[in-house]
Formats: sequence, structure tokens, C-alpha cells
Amino acid sequence: MNIVTNNKWIGQRTIRPDGADKVTGRAAFAADTAMPGMIWGKIKRSPHPHASIKSIDTSKAEALPGVKAVITARDIVDFPIDKSVMLGIQDMRWMCRNVMAREKALFPGHPVAAVAATSEAIAAKACDLIEIAYEVLPWSIEIDDALKPDAPILHEFNRFEGQPSNIAGRIEVKKGDVAQGFKEADVIIERSFATRPVHQGYIEPHACLVSVAPDDKTTIWSSSQGQFMVRAMVAHLTGIPQSDIRAIPAEIGGGFGGKTIVYLEPLATLLAKKSGRPVKMVMTREEVMRATGPTSGSKSTVKIGARKDGTIVAAQGTFYLQAGALPGSPIRGAVGCSFSPYDIPNVLSVGYDVLSNRSKVAAYRAPGAPIGAFAVECVMDELAEALAMDPLELRLKNAARQGTKAAHGPVFPRIGYVETLEAAKAHPHYTAPLGKPQGKLQGRGVASGFWFNAGGESSAQVNVTEDGNVVVTTGHPDIGGSRAAIANICAELLGIDYRRVSVLIGDTATVGFSNLTGGSRVLFASAMVVTQSTEKIITTLRERAARIWEIDPEAVKWENGAAHPASPNAGQFEPLTLAELAAKAPAQGGPIGAGVQLNTEGAEGGFGTHICDVEVDVELGIVRVIRYTAVQDVGRAIHPGYVEGQMQGGVAQGIGWALNEEYIYNRDGKVDNPGFLDYRMPVCSDLPMLDTVMVEVPNPKHPQGVKGVGEVPLVPVMAAVANAVHNALGKRFYALPMSPPRVLAALDAKE
Repeated sequence: MNIVTNNKWIGQRTIRPDGADKVTGRAAFAADTAMPGMIWGKIKRSPHPHASIKSIDTSKAEALPGVKAVITARDIVDFPIDKSVMLGIQDMRWMCRNVMAREKALFPGHPVAAVAATSEAIAAKACDLIEIAYEVLPWSIEIDDALKPDAPILHEFNRFEGQPSNIAGRIEVKKGDVAQGFKEADVIIERSFATRPVHQGYIEPHACLVSVAPDDKTTIWSSSQGQFMVRAMVAHLTGIPQSDIRAIPAEIGGGFGGKTIVYLEPLATLLAKKSGRPVKMVMTREEVMRATGPTSGSKSTVKIGARKDGTIVAAQGTFYLQAGALPGSPIRGAVGCSFSPYDIPNVLSVGYDVLSNRSKVAAYRAPGAPIGAFAVECVMDELAEALAMDPLELRLKNAARQGTKAAHGPVFPRIGYVETLEAAKAHPHYTAPLGKPQGKLQGRGVASGFWFNAGGESSAQVNVTEDGNVVVTTGHPDIGGSRAAIANICAELLGIDYRRVSVLIGDTATVGFSNLTGGSRVLFASAMVVTQSTEKIITTLRERAARIWEIDPEAVKWENGAAHPASPNAGQFEPLTLAELAAKAPAQGGPIGAGVQLNTEGAEGGFGTHICDVEVDVELGIVRVIRYTAVQDVGRAIHPGYVEGQMQGGVAQGIGWALNEEYIYNRDGKVDNPGFLDYRMPVCSDLPMLDTVMVEVPNPKHPQGVKGVGEVPLVPVMAAVANAVHNALGKRFYALPMSPPRVLAALDAKE
């Protein structure tokens, strides 16, 4: 593809199309939706981490005035264990058991029944009236407990190496001969690491409104990262055909991967069907924290060997990730991404999916990759120290380049990892002197990271309005700025002002199938289909102008928002603008529009390198990040403001993961900090200005050179912070978070 570089709108910080509505409160989120006759749904949840469900008596709840419907697992389609039914990366066998407990309640907060009533208060009271007989079973919360020989087995059908087990899966990537590689090493560093589960922390809780007509025609308004995913999962779990379901995406108040599955929508659909009334459900923050998917906690061991000159000859990683109560941790990200920034001849990376009595994990921004990078990049730092090498020089010496075969399979095309290292090394931050404030210690760390990125199915429709403006409809919820970027691209191609382009997110009945917003795929994929749709529009406009001028369409060119004769030989005609051609459309062939549907290919992985400065208060154990620079190969920054925002957002989340965030469980196996008061996410006062450096190495397989940018920024952060803390204290932390009590304990032990 020919990548256009002479641009008017691509690369500009245009005004975001959703900005005014969001800052003035006009934007409509799922919880803002209402309908006449609407009633409220609430969920009865298990108080136990592990318990057999012996009986459920809903009669008292059903008799309560105002209650219109009650459902249990009996109402949800059961997917037998012996046959996998995949929908994207989700298996319906586990989804049907996650949205409602069947044989057993598997974590505190697991839904066991749901009620719809004329008010939230009545629905909550009805939930209290549901009587459930449990047989409480032993449970395991942590990985070590789940892997003990006498650990309680969550699922008897789950077997590993022929025995009932809490290991639900294993994957491996291999390159070369690791044993031989380590024999060639002069220096070998092997360390073990642990991370805690952390939540995505989206501000908007899960919410939906569902209306089911008597003929089962169903309409769903919900907060999700993919309306087509919602339609498909609800169809599978309720038995209503997909063709009878219309899923409409609302504005989304954050997702970060955590809204790529369903929790409420199937239950609200069944309650609406049973009651004959529209049903609205909105989670409380406590429900979000207890019953939706955080990312995995983990245990990892990484071993890297190098020659005296710094050449890495072998690397091995073993990663155990918590899946929660049902299979499906992001071990692929940990195993596949961890060593990808480096050209290492011998690699063995193995991952295990571990079940425990926690809520089922969900995706969180480059799922699994930050966990792997934390371990690998900390070992890289120790290796540089052992070799007396600059940590960026060690990375440069071993950096993956064009032609490097990654351990997870592909041979890299033109990539920009080396450029990120060189930019970091040349940045003033890297050589700026650290301070020596009284009672505090400062340190600097670096780390790199990789994420696969993705393509996949996308659809778009481009229509020219009667007054000569343009409406673009795509099929992906906008969580990262895709509307603004698409407006820039479409305006660039048509040669018009970007403010003349409106970008809408279509629902499942108004636009062709589009995969969900995730995997850093949306702008890559949607730009392709919008580009091809717009090119079809331009062809039509040239044909219309040729018809008016009575010349051949090949003799017409499109420039600066108008049709022009391609050369003086074509004739002397005044340009016909988009608005003029739109006005003439009724007499020249009718409305002007075009749509394209593709399974897009050519996505390339993304790389980033980060520099972090910290300051540690030795009296209080508080670690503060005082300076941060994120360098990333962004492909082509279609909207630089949004790219910077994505980079800064990933860094902010990673700092929280490194320093404060964690799920804390009490002795009863329940989450003890299920709210933002006790679950310590960073706020503005916790962070410095997060500097960004955009390295642009365009993707040659994309018309605008786009690479996904949204997930790479989280990957290196925890390691960069940990390496900076080590540089400050001379003490290395192998477990996250590095919270004040742990830092104080380490300082006391050191003294």
C-alpha cells in the first residue's frame, strides 16, 4: 500500500468529536437509558468462596408485591462440559457458569439468582428472600494453595496430566536449544516474581437496559467493548436467535479489556422475557470489584544467560497465572510477549492456567504481557548490572530487528524497537542528574515491552449528505479516540475540513459485523475499511463529474475536495466541489455512499521503552514517581493527542499496579477492599507529568501506516518502576505492589 505522508489532517490534534458532550454531561451512557414501563433487576450472590448448591427456593421472593420475575441457572442455556463452544476467545461452557452458578458457587459474589421488580429496593429485598441451601466446601485463593497436592479441586472434570487438577491449561513457545544455550553463557541470572490481581478500574460500572417483545425481538443498550459480542453471547446464553437481537452500544466510561465479556446482559434479557417488561440493571462498585474480572495474579520464574560481551544466548520463563474460578487466564500474553523485544537464539517460555476461588479474570490492556515483562525486564536489569553494562546498551545489543524470528513464531518485518531504545538513550531524562533530598532516596529505571496487536473483522459505511458533508458509520465502540482519527483520515482522503465528517458507532442492525474493541485493533482495522469505502466514494464522485462534463471518468481527478480535469487535454471546466456534486446527486444517479467489510490483516506488534525516576521516603516507605518518559513506536500518529493520552493512561495504570493496587482477601475468602476507598488507584496528585515520545515507523501493510498503540504503554511500567526503586534503595523487590508497608519492611531488613 502507498502511505500518504503529505497530510493536512492526519497527524493533527483535531477537536475530539465526543468532547463537548462528555464535559457538558450530554453524553448518554448505559445507566442513563430509560424506557416506559421499565423495571429493575438485581442479583443474588453467593457469600461463599466455594459451595455446592443443594437447593434454591425462590417462592418467597416471587410472592413479594412488585416482583415481576425471578431466574436461576435453570433459565440459562447449559453448555455441556464435554464440548467446547468458542465465541472469540471465550468458551460458552465457562460463560454460562460465570453469569450464573450451576452446580457450585465458585467465588464470593458468584450470581446464583436474579430478580426483576418495580423498584431497586423491592428487587434487593426479594434477593434477600431467596433461600439457598449450600454445602460449604474448602477453597483456595492463591496460586500456591491451588497447586498443593491436597488442594480442593474446583472442577472434577478438569484434568492435568491425567489427574484432577486446578491447572486448566498449559502453553509453550520454544526456539532453539535452551539447555545448550545456557552452557554457552558466562553469566546467568534466575529470579522468581509475584504479582497481585488488579482491576481495570473503569469509572463506569457495568450497566444495561433490555427490552424483549412478545415475539422475542430483543433490544439491548449496554456498556461494552463490542455490541456484536454482546449480541452473540446473549443469543448463546438465552437461546434467542442472533437475528432477533439488536445490541446498541452506549458511550463507554472506560473498559481497558474488562468489558469484552458479558455479566448483566443475559440475565436482564431473561428477566425481561419472563416479565414482559424492559429491565434495567446497574452494578454497584462493590459488585464490580467482587464479581467482574480483574487481571490475573501471577507467579513467574525467569532465567537469562549471556556471554561476557553482553550477547544473550538463552532465556527461559515459567509463568503461572490465575484464571479465577473458570479457565481462561491470559497466559498467551505472558508467554508470547515476554522475550519478544530481544533476538535470543534459544528460548523456552511456558505458561500455566491456574484455577482458584476468585472471580473469573478478564482482559486488561495487553493481557498477560505486563506480568511477563515485569519478570523479564527486572532480570535484564540485574544482568546489565552483573555485566557492568548500561541497561539500554544491553537492550540495544540484543534488540529484535527486521528479520528477527520471535519465539512465538513470526519473523519481524520493519519494526521500531531499536528506534525506541535510541530515542530513550538520547532523551535528556536519561542523563539528567538525580536529586538528593533530605530523608529521601531517588533512583532511575528503564524497561521495554511488546504487544502483538491485532486486525480482524471490521465494517464501515460512508455516506455523503445532501448538503455535501459526510457521515461515517463504523462498528466498534470508541474507547481510544477512533472517531477523531477516522474523521481525520476520511477528511484527508476527501480533501475537506475534518469538521465536515461525522463519525457514528453503529449498532448490530445498522452496520456490518465488527469484532470487539480490543487487542489494539480498532483504528488499524477501521481505517482500512473507511479508506476503501472513501475511495469508492471518490470513484463515484469522479464518475458524476465526468457525466456532467461529458468526458471519460479517467480524465477526472479528485483534489482538495473537488473534481478537476486531470489535464488540460481533458477540457476546461470549473472544479465541482463535494457540496456541488451532492446537490446534483438526485439528477446524476442518486445518493452517494459506499460500504466495506473486511477481515483485516497486516497488523504488526508494537514496542515501547520507558524511563522512570522514583523518590522513596525512607521514614514512611512511600514511593513516588517523580518523572516518567514513555517512548513508543506508534506507527503513524493519526491523532497525536489521543496517542499521547493512550500512552499516559497506560503508564498511570502501570504505576498503580506497581505501587499500590491489589485485591486483598480476608480469612473468609472474600475481597476485603471492594471499593475505590480501599482499593488504592493512583489519582492526579500521585503522578508527575507523564512525558511521551512518539517514534513513527509506519506499518507498510496499512494505508496510513497505523499500528495499534493502546496496549503497549502498560507493558513495561511495573518493571521500569521496580528497576528505579532498586536503583534508589539497592534493594530489589520481586513481588508487587511495592506498597509502603513492604518498602518499610525491606528497609528495616536491610538495616
